[in-house]
Amino acid sequence: MKLNISGAKFSAIVKISEDLREQSRISGKEFLYLNRGINQVKNIDLSEIIPLIDFNSDAVQYYAHSKGMLPLRKAINNEFFKNKTSDENIYITAGGMHALSLVFQTLAVQKIYSASFYWGAYTNALKIAGKEQCFYNKFEDIINNPDTYQNSAVIICDPNNPTGEKAEETLLIETLNILHQKNITVIWDGPYRRLFYDHSDELYQKLLNHDNVIITESFSKSVGLSGQRVGFMHSINQAFNDEFAIRLLYSGNGINAFGQILVEKLLTSPEGIKATTAFKNKTVEDIKANIKLLKDKNLLPKEFYGNTVPIGIFVIVNKSFDELKAMNIGSVPLSYFTKRTDINPEKYSRICVSVPQEKFKAFFK
Repeated sequence: MKLNISGAKFSAIVKISEDLREQSRISGKEFLYLNRGINQVKNIDLSEIIPLIDFNSDAVQYYAHSKGMLPLRKAINNEFFKNKTSDENIYITAGGMHALSLVFQTLAVQKIYSASFYWGAYTNALKIAGKEQCFYNKFEDIINNPDTYQNSAVIICDPNNPTGEKAEETLLIETLNILHQKNITVIWDGPYRRLFYDHSDELYQKLLNHDNVIITESFSKSVGLSGQRVGFMHSINQAFNDEFAIRLLYSGNGINAFGQILVEKLLTSPEGIKATTAFKNKTVEDIKANIKLLKDKNLLPKEFYGNTVPIGIFVIVNKSFDELKAMNIGSVPLSYFTKRTDINPEKYSRICVSVPQEKFKAFFK
């Protein structure tokens, strides 16, 4: 049997989880699993949402439209774009990873640039798509040397995974304007932003001014529904959309109907807005408290953050994987998220700070 070998690997983070759980089983000691990439402060309360869904309806039981259900696309248009784009520019995907993978495969560029601290899944998805992963250190690199990125695409992830850094909005817009002037494709991958921002956020409307921007989004973080695998892609480039639609159709023949209806209810119904708001408020409250605790204990490395404070669901701490493991805290070595050689990534770890504050405090006391 002849195979096309991509060179991609299964997530090593999954192996870390399995090893930590086995060690907890053997030792009988509780672990704090900060290696996981999900919001764990609280689950969103769906008790008032489920009665709104008719499970016997055709909408739930039949194939959904390959582009995604129109009510959800309309809800996304309103929630993210204030109805300033067309519903036809929005394509529902099986989460953000699915959207990114199809975008990588659709673009006819050989190189795709990400920040030098990046989500590890980019590497493997790019290998499968046959693309070369390249890096920029900071947005000023792009602003000062935009021609470096000609005939390539640039990923912007803000707030960043793994660092949690949040760039100033003016810097983001300046970077986008420069790339637009040079007609360089931008992949806006911001699944953490809407956990911290609400309907009044205007950034996505500003992205509509740039026909070179492809948006990939997910509801895994912003409403805590990672298990439903619902996200979307938005572009105003019709040629790109036409090809993306074909690849989307044949990659799964439609996205889970129940998940789409559930997200649409969360975005539009009074019960859904109430549940989403409560989920976000509590999650963000504990995230901020956990980051403050790390800062007070001098566990946020100044070489990464200076005097700034990260806001994402992940941060970097100045303890190694083994040091945290000795305290029964799960993490992921920073070496999984960078190829930089000017630092020793084994000295640092990425942890998820979206866990209950009291539990977090108990392990870091």
